[in-house]
Amino acid sequence: HRSEEGESVLSQPLPERISFIRGFLQKHCKHKSAVESLVPAQKLLEGEELALAKVAVLLLYHTSMSCKSPRDWNEFDYKTQVELASILKFVLDNEESLNENLETFLQRKAPLPASSASSSSSEEHSPLLSLPQKREVRFLELQKIASSSSSSANNMLPGPPSSPMGDIMQTPQFQLRRLKKQLALERENRDELEVELAENRKLITEKEAQITMMQQRIDRLALLNEKQTADQLEPKEMEELREKNESLMVRLHEALKQCQDLKTEKGQMDRKISQLSEENGDLSFKLREIASHLVQLQEALNELSEEHNAALAQSQEKQGQLESELRAALQEKKCSEEKIEILQGKISLLEDQLAKLGDCSAQEKGEVMGDILKLEELKQEVSSLTAKGAELQATVLRLEEEKQLREAALQSERGRSEEEKQQLGSLIASLQSSLSESHRARERLEQDLRAQEAKAEG
Repeated sequence: HRSEEGESVLSQPLPERISFIRGFLQKHCKHKSAVESLVPAQKLLEGEELALAKVAVLLLYHTSMSCKSPRDWNEFDYKTQVELASILKFVLDNEESLNENLETFLQRKAPLPASSASSSSSEEHSPLLSLPQKREVRFLELQKIASSSSSSANNMLPGPPSSPMGDIMQTPQFQLRRLKKQLALERENRDELEVELAENRKLITEKEAQITMMQQRIDRLALLNEKQTADQLEPKEMEELREKNESLMVRLHEALKQCQDLKTEKGQMDRKISQLSEENGDLSFKLREIASHLVQLQEALNELSEEHNAALAQSQEKQGQLESELRAALQEKKCSEEKIEILQGKISLLEDQLAKLGDCSAQEKGEVMGDILKLEELKQEVSSLTAKGAELQATVLRLEEEKQLREAALQSERGRSEEEKQQLGSLIASLQSSLSESHRARERLEQDLRAQEAKAEG
């Protein structure tokens, strides 16, 4: 981060740089007891890749916890962000068992596609720092809702998230861990302030003891002065005693003023410590309250995701059934229309034949009576097929309307899921704003204490 301390370390020899990094991890990372076994100094000096990878993982975790804006990760490409997000998700899930699991996680080999079989040996033997490709889109809980919501009847495929690192840093699990870490830092700062306050109280006590001793010396000198005056001492000796007395009185006034200043500063520090303790108490209460709320929201989102997935599967199954019925109805309607056309052709042919036979004898008319009955049956069949076609048309319209209603319901469900996600984001933003205010108040208090400390040393 281009800090002065970090820049100065770059000019030091390798052992000092490694010592600095290990000290930094022990001071700032939660896994203090695991640093010795996870990143031994000798393996770092030897340049062992696994040890270097462990250091990179711990520094990634610390950097993500200290990051103020998730957009800072956008300078990496999407695949790199997915890889970093999978590592961060692993550390969050295995914080209590990093010693047992981190080495296994880093030593897994990356699957090579067939087209890259001829790649260099350094690429073939590189340690895997990411999860398999199929988990690139589904590495966090909220992404499940976005993925399932975007799979509609139009067969639209869900696109990848715009910022995988930004998404995982917005999850309740990450935010809760960041809040706990910030609260721990606030408590450490408060403990440091209390130690400084104790030291100032000790300094005040010492100053008061010095003042008491000086007052006693002044009292003794005053008594000696009175005694010497009674014994009619020489004027020169009286003048020396008077000068000493005046010098002691000046020093006494200075000490009294310094003691009063220290008492004033002590009162101010007491008030600020009380204010900081009260703010920490409020922050702890808010943390517990928001953590509970986040758990409830996460459970609600999980239930919503399950309900949505079940409804989506049921709706897709029903829609497939409707489409099958619609295709069958359309096919039957088409067949009926073809039959009607064939029958109407036969009817026209019979009507022409009957017209030609209109002037025939009665015997011949009797012979064609059968054709006339046949003709009547065809007309009845045409009427029946026409009625059936109308019914099929109504069925088609009903099926299409039901399909449109289901698509509208799916759209409404997606909107509700998005609204739930936005509410969770607003809550996290509010919490971050509260933490920022507490952080600014702590910085102001630290500046005041540094100023008071400099004044006391002066």
